[in-house]
Amino acid sequence: MPNLFSEIPENISEEIFEDIISTEGVRIERILSHGQSSPETGWYDQAENEWVIVLKGQGVIEFKTGQIVTLSKGDYVNIKAGEKHRVISTSSQEVTVWLAVFYK
Repeated sequence: MPNLFSEIPENISEEIFEDIISTEGVRIERILSHGQSSPETGWYDQAENEWVIVLKGQGVIEFKTGQIVTLSKGDYVNIKAGEKHRVISTSSQEVTVWLAVFYK
């Protein structure tokens, strides 16, 4: 039986992105972070909407508008398509488990 908390490595040198479900209209992805942030080279600017929740750990998202959102266990945010954003930090104390739902 698949489990979102199984097969989580203790040491993560780079974020891990894993598709759980991918169809024409929706994609669900598990993201594992451990102290990582978005690359300095730019902002995410996605063609899809993204609903994302932190299941474990903590992550901080900055929007191009200047808004900063801190997400802890159970917190979620909906990011509209084209809304530029980046992850400015994730917990260095534990692995952060995100669940992201991308939809049209």
